[in-house]
Amino acid sequence: MRTTRTSAAAVLLLAALTACGPTADTGTDAKPADPTPAAPSPTAPAPKSSDTRADEAAQEPSTAAETTAKLPEMVGKGLQSAQDEAQAVGFYHLTSHDALGRGRNQILDRSWKVCSQTPTPGKHSTDTKIDFGTVKLEETCPAGGEQGEPEKAGSTMPNFVGKSVKVARQALDASTSITVDDVSGQDRMVLLESNWQVCSTDPAAGAKLDGQPVTIGAVKFGESC
Repeated sequence: MRTTRTSAAAVLLLAALTACGPTADTGTDAKPADPTPAAPSPTAPAPKSSDTRADEAAQEPSTAAETTAKLPEMVGKGLQSAQDEAQAVGFYHLTSHDALGRGRNQILDRSWKVCSQTPTPGKHSTDTKIDFGTVKLEETCPAGGEQGEPEKAGSTMPNFVGKSVKVARQALDASTSITVDDVSGQDRMVLLESNWQVCSTDPAAGAKLDGQPVTIGAVKFGESC
């Protein structure tokens, strides 16, 4: 009986020690998870006052101001000066032509002066093409208006009298055989055709053109036919 009581007491003691013992180690230190900060709620922009909107509109560049400029009066100025002045106010699409209708090229702009301009002075888009009608410095601008170049010849011979040989050649078909003779009696060679004026043509003005050769009689400008 003593042995049985002793064994029972030992079992009870062991159970008590086991219940009060330390908790088994899991190998990790458990830490509480950091709370995720809440995203700040977006703040709606305050409505702009009418004065603020007006100030912002005033600060924005004006498209019209960037593409429109005032073209000055250029007639009477040297061609180079006219071109420089046009570019200074924003016009860069510039061209020029011979106002006497001789088809000469303006190679040295300082040797030419402006007789007319298209378009006329005033406000225009800066993309506008500016065309200057010009003559050489020692020449007089045409009083009766510019002498236009004749249109391309079709099936009828145009009237080239008084025009430059260069203009006549450009108006005729490129396949036309052309002979140019000095009719002053000096038997000179016609080299720079823009300096020679037409006195006569064969066939004459109004005749039918069907591929036949053309002969042009010419003298230098300033000479009598």
